[in-house]
Amino acid sequence: MLKDIFNIQAEVWLYPGENANWHFVSVPKEISAGIRERFGGRSKGWGSLPVTVTIGRMTWDTSIFPDKKSAAYLLPLKAAVRVTEGIRVGEKIAFLIRMRV
Repeated sequence: MLKDIFNIQAEVWLYPGENANWHFVSVPKEISAGIRERFGGRSKGWGSLPVTVTIGRMTWDTSIFPDKKSAAYLLPLKAAVRVTEGIRVGEKIAFLIRMRV
């Protein structure tokens, strides 16, 4: 059976740059490859795929974005989620991604 829900653990990282404010987690390469194979043909602008994400008590709709350099999808973490869930750079977090395509 093909999955459309993924339970993931990954480390939070800060986009490199002088004024970096963007926090991300990278979807593991194996899971990213499966997502690309099954859902990649339905991508939107910049190759994004719509998803619903749950971290702790928070659930929200967003998109994951392909990163050619790492061959993984990237999930941006908005400030409201990081503050509410106490998420910090370098921390390994568990999250659930549900595909909406």
